[in-house]
Amino acid sequence: MYARTTSVRGDPRAVDDGIALARSEVWPRLERMDGCVGMSMLADRAAGWCIVTTAWAGEDAMRASADEVQELRRHLDEVLRAETVDIAEWDIAVFHRSRPPGEAACVRVTWIDVPDGQVDGTVDAFRMSLLPRLDDLPGFCSVSLLVDRLTHRAVAAVTYEDRAAMERTREQGVALREEFSRAMGSTITEVAEFDLALAHLRVPEMA
Repeated sequence: MYARTTSVRGDPRAVDDGIALARSEVWPRLERMDGCVGMSMLADRAAGWCIVTTAWAGEDAMRASADEVQELRRHLDEVLRAETVDIAEWDIAVFHRSRPPGEAACVRVTWIDVPDGQVDGTVDAFRMSLLPRLDDLPGFCSVSLLVDRLTHRAVAAVTYEDRAAMERTREQGVALREEFSRAMGSTITEVAEFDLALAHLRVPEMA
C-alpha cells in the first residue's frame, strides 16, 4: 500500500474553504480513480496548514493518478492561497485502527529521520514495542506509519477521539517519542497537531 501526501501552508482564513472543496470536489473524483483506497485531510486552522493524504492499493495506481491529482491539487492550492506546497510519496508500513474516528477527532503527527539502513528495523520496533502502548492511551482511535526508504524518513500519525483526549496524552506522547527515538537512534524533526477535517481512508489493518 502506498500514500501521497500534499502539505500546504497558506492563508488561515481560507482553510474552511479548502476543506469544503476537498469534500465536494477532490474526494468524489479521487474515489472514482482506479486503485484509490481513500483520502484524509488534516487542518491546523490557526496556522493555515493542511495535509491531504491519498492512499493507493499499489505503486502503479499512484503513478497513474499523477496527472489528474495534479489538476485537483492546483485547484486546492489556489483556494487555500498556498504559500508553500510539499509533496511526498510513501510506503504505508503500519495502519492500525482501534475504532473509527468521530467528527471531533484530532491527530498528532511526528516526522522522523531514520538512520541509513534502519527503516525496516524501525518499522518492526514500532509494531512490537510502540503500537501496544499507543493502543492503551485513553481516547486512542488509530495510528499510521509511513516510510520513505530512499530518504530514510518516516511519519507517524496518531488519531484521538477529540482535542481533549489528544491534550491529555501530550506528556505521555513526548515520553514515548523520546524513548523510541533514543532506542532506534532516530531524530524527531517536527511534531504538530491537527483537526481531522476529512476521514475517508479505507486502508486495511496493517499491524
